[in-house]
Order: sequence, then C-alpha cells, then structure tokens
Amino acid sequence: MSNERPIDIAVIGGGCAGMAAAFELTRPEHQGRYRVTVYQLGWRLGGKGASGRGPADRIHEHGLHLWMGFYENAFRLIRECYAELKRDPATCRIADWRDAFVPDHFNGLADWSPRGGWSPWTARMPPFEGLPGDPGNEVPRWSIADYLARSLELVRALVITVWEPSSGTAPDAQRAPAGVGTPESVLESMSSLLKYGQFATLAAVLEALGLMEVALGTLRRYPENLLLRFHDAVAAALRERFAKLIETDEQLRRLWEIIDMMLAVVRGGLRFRLLTDPRGFDAIDDYDCREWLRLNGASEGTINGAFVRALYDLTFAYEDGDVKKPRVAAGQGLRGAFRAFFSYRGAFFWKMQSGMGDVVFAPFYEVLKRRGVRFAFFHRLEDVRLVAPERLAPGERPYVEALEFDVQAEVVGGGEYQPLIDVRGLPCWPVAPDYRQLVEGERLEREGWQFESHWDRRRAGTRTLRVGEDFDVAILAVGGGAIPHVCKQLVERDSRWRAMVERVKTVPTQAFQLWMSASMSELGWTEPPINVSGFVEPFDTWADMSHLASEESWSHPPAAIAYFCNALPDVPEEERQRPAFPHEQHERVRRNCVQFLERDIVHLWPRAHGDAGGFRWDLLQDARESPEAGASAQGEARFSSQYWTANVNPTDRYTLSLPGSLKFRLSPLDNTYDNLTVAGDWTDCGFNQGCVEAAMMSGRLAAHSISGAPRLEEIVGFDHP
Repeated sequence: MSNERPIDIAVIGGGCAGMAAAFELTRPEHQGRYRVTVYQLGWRLGGKGASGRGPADRIHEHGLHLWMGFYENAFRLIRECYAELKRDPATCRIADWRDAFVPDHFNGLADWSPRGGWSPWTARMPPFEGLPGDPGNEVPRWSIADYLARSLELVRALVITVWEPSSGTAPDAQRAPAGVGTPESVLESMSSLLKYGQFATLAAVLEALGLMEVALGTLRRYPENLLLRFHDAVAAALRERFAKLIETDEQLRRLWEIIDMMLAVVRGGLRFRLLTDPRGFDAIDDYDCREWLRLNGASEGTINGAFVRALYDLTFAYEDGDVKKPRVAAGQGLRGAFRAFFSYRGAFFWKMQSGMGDVVFAPFYEVLKRRGVRFAFFHRLEDVRLVAPERLAPGERPYVEALEFDVQAEVVGGGEYQPLIDVRGLPCWPVAPDYRQLVEGERLEREGWQFESHWDRRRAGTRTLRVGEDFDVAILAVGGGAIPHVCKQLVERDSRWRAMVERVKTVPTQAFQLWMSASMSELGWTEPPINVSGFVEPFDTWADMSHLASEESWSHPPAAIAYFCNALPDVPEEERQRPAFPHEQHERVRRNCVQFLERDIVHLWPRAHGDAGGFRWDLLQDARESPEAGASAQGEARFSSQYWTANVNPTDRYTLSLPGSLKFRLSPLDNTYDNLTVAGDWTDCGFNQGCVEAAMMSGRLAAHSISGAPRLEEIVGFDHP
C-alpha cells in the first residue's frame, strides 16, 4: 500500500445495498485504498431485511423473506462472505452458506375457481443445474429470443399434457424442435401449414411450435407479418381445441392459463419488435403488464388468473397499496418472470434457516468488522447538504459538502456499539437495543425511545460530517421512501431527483407471524411445507416456516410456524405526519390479521376453525406462558402474543415498479455529483424491482462507480435485454 491517505467512504444505510457496496470496496485487492464507515439508524443492520430475536428467541422479521434461485449477485456475495468468515461447524450450527440456505422446491398459488371457492395449485419446481452464485461465468446470458424460444418450449410441453391427458402415446416434449433446417425449408414448412390450416392434430401443432422456435433464433430471415400470422393461426387452433376442455377440468384450466399467457408474450415480442429493439424489455415499460398481455391476445381468465395475480402479489405491485390498482411495468414484469422461471439454479426458492438478520447481516457485519469497517449505529441522516453553486469553480461538478445526522444515543465510554447477541452459539440481532451500552440507557428504555421510528425525533445530539475531513465520498444507501426526507436540497435543486421522488412511488407493507401448537397436517394442510401467493387480501402471500422452530428457544417448541405478508393501503401524506400515525397503523394491521384469521384462513387450513366457526385462538402459543400454568389469555386476546408489523417508516416502504416510472430512477453510475453515488433497489440497476438481488446489484454498481470494481460484466444481469 502507498503512503497516500485512504479514501474515506461514508455508506449511509446498512441494508443489502449498503452491505454489498462496503463488501466490494473493502476487498483485499484494493489494498486498503478505501476506508469505510457505515452510518445506521438505530441498533441493527438490515433495512427491510432486518430481523431480531424476541421472547424465547423468536425470530421477528419485517416480512416474509425468501431468496430466489436467480439471485446470482446476492448469492455470490453471501457465499464469499461465509467463506471468509470461516466459522467452525463444531461450535456454530450455521457455519457455511449451505447451512444458512436450503433449497425449497415446493411452491403454490391460491386459485379462485370459476365455480367458486379457493383451492391451492401446487407444483414441485425441478432443480436446475448448478447453484446460485457459482464462481465463473457459467450463468447463461439469455437474449429475448432465447426467452421466447423457451416460452414456446414450455408451451409444447404443456400442450402435450393437456391435449390428450388420458393418452399414454403423446409425443416427447423434450424432442428437438421440428423443422430444423435451412431458413428456406423452415419458411416453406410454415407457409404450407398456414396455407392449408393443418393444425387439427397434436403432431401438427407441435411441429408448428417447433418451427416458431427455430424462426425466433434467426428472426431477420423471415417476414415479420408471416410470423405473426403463423403464431395467430396456431394460437387460434389451440384456443378452439381447449375451450371446451377447460370448462370442466380445473387442472387443465390452470395449465391452459400458462399456455395462453406464453402465447401472448411471444405474440407481443413479435408485435413490439422486442427481439431487435436495443432497449430490450425496457421498450414496453410504459405499459402495465396486464394491459400489455391483453393487447397481445391473453384472455381475461388468464389475466386475472392465479399465475398473473401472483406476479403482482410477490412484488406488492398495487399502487397506493390499493388492490384495485394493480400496476407493474410490463418490461420489468416479464424480465422478472423470465429470470425467475428460466434462469434459476439449484432451486426456485431458497429458504433461510434462521432470521435474515442472523444468516445475512450478522455474517456481513463480522466480516466487514474484520476488514476494518467502522459502524456508527444510532445515526439518523437528516440532510445531504450540497455545496452552494456560487462556490463552485468554472467547470467544477457540484458535490456534497456535508452530511447532517441526529445522534440518537451515545455509547458509554465513546466506543463502538456492540450490536450482536449470542443465541446458542449463533451471533444474532436482538429486537431491542442493549440499553446497558448507552449513556442514560435506563432512562431511554423507561421513556420508550423508538430508535427505528421516523416519528420519534428525540436525540442525544447532532453530528455534521464534512467533506475532506470526515468523508471523501458518500454512498446514499437508505430506503427509497426516505429520499424526500433526507435529501431536501437535492430534491429542491435537481429536477431529476425531484422527478424521481414524484414518479418512483413506494408503498407500506404489512406482515404477521403465527406460532401454533398444532401441526400443518392437523390444521388440514395436506401438502408438504410450501410458499403460496395469489391468495385473498389482506394477506395474499403465505409460507410454512415450521422448520424454524428448532432455531428458537421454546421450552415446548411450536408444531407449526407461518408467515404472512401483503401491501398495506396507503394514506395521504398529511395523515402520515401525525405522531399517532405509526401506532394507529400497528393497530390497523392487528385488526386485519384477526379478520383474516376469522374469515379467510379456513380456505387453506380447514381445521383451523372450530365447529362453531371462527378461528381456534387456543392454537396460538405464547412464549411467555408455561404449559403447566396454562393459558393466560383467551379468545382473540391470544393474538397479542404473536408478532405483526406495519412497515410504514419511510425506510421500510417498498419501492414499486409502476408503468412509466422506471426511466425516472437514478443510476449508481450517474456522476452528476462529484462525490455522491446512490445504492438501493429503488435505483436504476438493471433489475428495477424491489428485492434482495436488485439491492445487491445496485450496491455493486455503486462500488464500481467509485473504484472501477467489480467490472460491469461481473454484475450478473446488469446487461439484461
């Protein structure tokens, strides 16, 4: 290392994006060139992925967190983190990333039958080759043509399933596409089939689909109008064939909805010329996904079916949290669906074996501490202050001259706060700070200071970081919903920041967790442990998390654990300013939970309701009760022993991918300000959707904007079409 002073980096926010940026900038390859300090609100890292240990070491999450098998960047970093951490498996039960994450193949949708009633639509997603985050460049770099060809391959396989379900002589779905040959021979075969309308047999339809697969790979060789006419003829033949079948067979109807959606996607890809448009999927981001599918021939049954509905539910894609306003940009919706279903490795979902804070953010914290990163907890950002324009030299770019913080609490002795607790050998985060480490901690606890609440403005002091003295470069990695509150000057002076705040909207979310004395089978759930989306509001997504019982410290472990989440309908901005607002929303979510359990859960768990109707509240386990003493609360009052949350803090709000909004996102690569970059799933990062992968990609991009590393081609999916 040279004698030059290290470049001081202030990372503001300890969520996925902030951790990814800090991890990249402190790699040994940089030889100490960057000295990183993370400034964090409250006492724990994690952002929207933070978790804590409550009574009986119960895991309390912000919501339901599952990692997906296409999260290449996220898995690559967490795998490298565990490798560097080198925990001893003899003393720590989660020593390796494979201890922290296990493949979860069984998934489902809650389907509303046209004949009335909810029923689960379950499937085991087959494992794909490799593991997410495998080193090297084995990840396929798919084009839109590849995705559409895979769509047709899926259509062929499903057509075989639903054409003659009772026949054992159906052709092999995995055979090579028919019509492979020269472009001239493919063109001749397509023209012949189209001329004579020979789509009455399964073999003819499969041949036609195979021809289209081949044509997509060499699109420029074929007349565009011929491909569209050919596609429409095949689709019309399939619709005519299946119209009667799906009226009486629920399973066929479900499969047909996928076929119909894939046909609409292929048709739209051709009509909107996505295969040749340099913008790729971004070309259709001004359309809502449902709107775009409808324009390209999808039926109303498909558009409102379980599969499409789940795509909205999994991304909280309801403007203002209103389920009557489902909206997601069509291009990002397709990109997300294609990557999720066609590029996952190992498993479609991966379930964590403890809280997300415990298996993700505690390891990152420990590794970064070893690398010399400093953590300034209890620092609430108040403003990013820009240099006055008149102080800039000619040609000099504007820059951040100061970062203004409220210091929420001081640490006894002036040292660094030690945030982790030990849960049977595993470093974890608590649900509340360790007041013993804080100056006047007993008073702070007695007065109920809420360090993570936007509405609790109490502070122990203030702190101003000045450029050149306390930091050289700032990485703004706070939640997207916090931008208007902490970047007042940027929003006021910069029209792009102002447009982003106005157009890139966020939404509050709600979640709850149940610990129950009856197993899922005793509740009437007959399938294996599962993740389900597309269910009824106010909680459309659910996962069986019973595997976490052994990770907690109950004297009598619960037989079942379940997590639920959903968007929470928003309220006007002026209402959010009232001090009572967070408490009112917490109570509102409690009422939603109770109503949901009383009215809706019976559709999934038929034995969760008693003979007289209504939820069996005696099923709920209270960590504060002993079996010998018996229940201390009866009826609905027992719900108070469970965990629920209204994620209404600006930093906790989920960033939506609304139609027409994505072009207003700012990129971590933007260099308008000389010493400021941004990071978070609200930025323009190549996968513009609220999730762990987007946040990690954004953090890696922020690191690249400062150091040139990682190289852009190493950020998997950044160059996605």
